[in-house]
Amino acid sequence: MEQTKTIATTRRLVITGLCLALGVLLPQLVHFVPLPAGMNAGSVLCPMHLPVLLAGFLAGGPWGLACGILTPLLSSVLTGMPPLYPVGVSMICELAAYGLLSGLLYRRSGKKLFLSLIGAMLGGRVVLGIANTLLYGVFGSGYTLTAFLSGAFVTALPGIIAQLVLVPAIVTALKKANLAD
Repeated sequence: MEQTKTIATTRRLVITGLCLALGVLLPQLVHFVPLPAGMNAGSVLCPMHLPVLLAGFLAGGPWGLACGILTPLLSSVLTGMPPLYPVGVSMICELAAYGLLSGLLYRRSGKKLFLSLIGAMLGGRVVLGIANTLLYGVFGSGYTLTAFLSGAFVTALPGIIAQLVLVPAIVTALKKANLAD
Protein backbone atom coordinates (compact mmCIF):
# COMPACT_ATOMS: atom_id res chain seq x y z
CA MET A 1 0.00 0.00 0.00
CA GLU A 2 2.80 2.40 0.91
CA GLN A 3 4.61 1.57 -2.33
CA THR A 4 1.48 2.32 -4.38
CA LYS A 5 1.17 5.73 -2.69
CA THR A 6 4.83 6.48 -3.35
CA ILE A 7 4.48 5.51 -7.02
CA ALA A 8 1.39 7.73 -7.38
CA THR A 9 3.16 10.67 -5.76
CA THR A 10 6.24 10.18 -7.93
CA ARG A 11 4.05 9.99 -11.03
CA ARG A 12 2.30 13.27 -10.11
CA LEU A 13 5.64 14.93 -9.40
CA VAL A 14 7.05 13.86 -12.78
CA ILE A 15 3.92 15.02 -14.64
CA THR A 16 4.03 18.37 -12.85
CA GLY A 17 7.74 18.75 -13.60
CA LEU A 18 7.18 18.02 -17.29
CA CYS A 19 4.29 20.50 -17.42
CA LEU A 20 6.42 23.11 -15.66
CA ALA A 21 9.23 22.61 -18.20
CA LEU A 22 6.73 22.88 -21.07
CA GLY A 23 5.29 26.02 -19.49
CA VAL A 24 8.70 27.67 -19.64
CA LEU A 25 9.61 26.31 -23.10
CA LEU A 26 6.35 26.88 -25.04
CA PRO A 27 6.33 30.70 -24.63
CA GLN A 28 9.84 30.80 -26.07
CA LEU A 29 8.68 28.81 -29.08
CA VAL A 30 5.48 30.77 -29.81
CA HIS A 31 7.45 33.97 -30.21
CA PHE A 32 8.62 32.51 -33.52
CA VAL A 33 4.99 32.47 -34.73
CA PRO A 34 4.56 35.39 -37.12
CA LEU A 35 1.80 37.73 -35.96
CA PRO A 36 0.79 41.19 -37.16
CA ALA A 37 2.86 44.05 -35.79
CA GLY A 38 1.97 45.05 -32.27
CA MET A 39 0.51 41.67 -31.31
CA ASN A 40 2.17 39.76 -28.49
CA ALA A 41 2.29 36.01 -29.20
CA GLY A 42 2.09 35.21 -25.49
CA SER A 43 -1.10 37.25 -25.02
CA VAL A 44 -2.68 35.81 -28.16
CA LEU A 45 -1.73 32.13 -27.87
CA CYS A 46 -1.52 31.78 -24.04
CA PRO A 47 1.24 29.14 -24.18
CA MET A 48 1.66 28.81 -20.41
CA HIS A 49 -2.00 27.99 -19.90
CA LEU A 50 -1.94 24.66 -21.74
CA PRO A 51 0.67 22.84 -19.59
CA VAL A 52 -0.77 24.23 -16.35
CA LEU A 53 -4.27 23.05 -17.25
CA LEU A 54 -2.80 19.65 -18.17
CA ALA A 55 -0.99 19.46 -14.82
CA GLY A 56 -4.30 19.93 -13.02
CA PHE A 57 -6.09 17.32 -15.12
CA LEU A 58 -3.30 14.75 -15.04
CA ALA A 59 -1.78 15.21 -11.57
CA GLY A 60 -4.64 16.78 -9.59
CA GLY A 61 -5.57 20.18 -8.21
CA PRO A 62 -2.78 20.69 -5.66
CA TRP A 63 -0.12 19.75 -8.22
CA GLY A 64 -1.78 21.97 -10.82
CA LEU A 65 -1.77 24.79 -8.29
CA ALA A 66 1.98 24.33 -7.72
CA CYS A 67 2.60 24.24 -11.48
CA GLY A 68 0.51 27.39 -11.94
CA ILE A 69 2.50 29.28 -9.31
CA LEU A 70 5.93 28.07 -10.36
CA THR A 71 5.62 28.30 -14.16
CA PRO A 72 5.34 32.09 -14.58
CA LEU A 73 7.71 32.66 -11.65
CA LEU A 74 10.41 30.37 -13.09
CA SER A 75 9.87 31.72 -16.61
CA SER A 76 10.26 35.28 -15.35
CA VAL A 77 13.49 34.45 -13.53
CA LEU A 78 14.99 32.41 -16.39
CA THR A 79 13.82 34.34 -19.44
CA GLY A 80 12.57 37.72 -18.23
CA MET A 81 9.09 36.87 -19.56
CA PRO A 82 6.68 37.73 -18.17
CA PRO A 83 8.02 40.73 -16.31
CA LEU A 84 7.45 39.86 -12.67
CA TYR A 85 5.42 42.91 -11.66
CA PRO A 86 2.57 43.41 -12.36
CA VAL A 87 2.08 40.98 -15.28
CA GLY A 88 3.91 38.05 -13.68
CA VAL A 89 2.10 38.40 -10.37
CA SER A 90 -1.32 38.47 -12.05
CA MET A 91 -0.31 35.46 -14.19
CA ILE A 92 0.75 33.57 -11.07
CA CYS A 93 -2.73 34.15 -9.63
CA GLU A 94 -4.47 33.24 -12.90
CA LEU A 95 -2.43 30.11 -13.62
CA ALA A 96 -2.62 28.92 -10.02
CA ALA A 97 -6.41 29.08 -10.35
CA TYR A 98 -6.30 27.18 -13.68
CA GLY A 99 -4.17 24.41 -12.23
CA LEU A 100 -6.18 24.06 -9.04
CA LEU A 101 -9.61 24.33 -10.64
CA SER A 102 -8.89 21.99 -13.54
CA GLY A 103 -7.88 19.24 -11.11
CA LEU A 104 -10.64 19.85 -8.58
CA LEU A 105 -13.46 20.26 -11.09
CA TYR A 106 -12.33 17.20 -13.04
CA ARG A 107 -12.35 14.98 -9.96
CA ARG A 108 -15.59 16.41 -8.52
CA SER A 109 -17.52 16.32 -11.80
CA GLY A 110 -16.94 12.61 -12.31
CA LYS A 111 -14.18 13.36 -14.83
CA LYS A 112 -16.31 15.45 -17.18
CA LEU A 113 -13.36 16.85 -19.09
CA PHE A 114 -14.87 19.58 -21.25
CA LEU A 115 -17.12 20.94 -18.49
CA SER A 116 -14.19 21.01 -16.07
CA LEU A 117 -11.98 22.73 -18.63
CA ILE A 118 -14.50 25.49 -19.27
CA GLY A 119 -15.04 25.98 -15.53
CA ALA A 120 -11.29 26.21 -14.89
CA MET A 121 -10.77 28.62 -17.77
CA LEU A 122 -13.56 30.91 -16.61
CA GLY A 123 -12.47 30.71 -12.97
CA GLY A 124 -8.88 31.55 -13.88
CA ARG A 125 -9.99 34.55 -15.88
CA VAL A 126 -12.10 35.82 -12.98
CA VAL A 127 -9.04 35.54 -10.74
CA LEU A 128 -7.01 37.38 -13.40
CA GLY A 129 -9.55 40.20 -13.43
CA ILE A 130 -9.50 40.52 -9.64
CA ALA A 131 -5.68 40.40 -9.52
CA ASN A 132 -5.32 43.02 -12.26
CA THR A 133 -7.88 45.28 -10.61
CA LEU A 134 -5.85 45.19 -7.40
CA LEU A 135 -2.39 45.37 -9.01
CA TYR A 136 -3.13 48.12 -11.50
CA GLY A 137 -5.00 50.03 -8.81
CA VAL A 138 -1.64 50.34 -7.01
CA PHE A 139 -0.36 52.34 -9.99
CA GLY A 140 -3.44 54.56 -9.94
CA SER A 141 -4.41 53.42 -13.41
CA GLY A 142 -7.81 51.85 -13.35
CA TYR A 143 -8.31 48.42 -14.79
CA THR A 144 -11.58 48.66 -16.68
CA LEU A 145 -14.08 46.01 -17.61
CA THR A 146 -13.27 46.74 -21.26
CA ALA A 147 -9.55 46.11 -20.63
CA PHE A 148 -10.42 42.84 -18.86
CA LEU A 149 -12.74 41.57 -21.59
CA SER A 150 -10.34 42.62 -24.33
CA GLY A 151 -7.28 40.97 -22.76
CA ALA A 152 -8.87 37.89 -21.23
CA PHE A 153 -11.24 36.97 -24.04
CA VAL A 154 -10.81 38.92 -27.30
CA THR A 155 -7.01 39.03 -27.64
CA ALA A 156 -6.69 35.53 -26.15
CA LEU A 157 -9.36 33.96 -28.39
CA PRO A 158 -6.84 31.92 -30.46
CA GLY A 159 -5.30 30.58 -27.24
CA ILE A 160 -8.73 29.81 -25.80
CA ILE A 161 -9.67 27.85 -28.93
CA ALA A 162 -6.35 25.99 -28.84
CA GLN A 163 -6.94 25.03 -25.20
CA LEU A 164 -10.49 23.85 -25.90
CA VAL A 165 -9.17 21.61 -28.69
CA LEU A 166 -5.79 20.48 -27.36
CA VAL A 167 -6.45 19.83 -23.65
CA PRO A 168 -9.26 17.30 -24.21
CA ALA A 169 -7.33 15.70 -27.11
CA ILE A 170 -4.14 15.32 -25.05
CA VAL A 171 -5.86 14.05 -21.91
CA THR A 172 -7.95 11.59 -23.93
CA ALA A 173 -4.93 10.34 -25.88
CA LEU A 174 -2.89 9.85 -22.69
CA LYS A 175 -5.79 7.94 -21.09
CA LYS A 176 -6.15 5.68 -24.13
CA ALA A 177 -2.43 4.98 -24.03
CA ASN A 178 -2.72 4.16 -20.30
CA LEU A 179 -0.37 7.02 -19.46
CA ALA A 180 -2.97 8.86 -17.36
CA ASP A 181 -5.65 7.86 -14.89
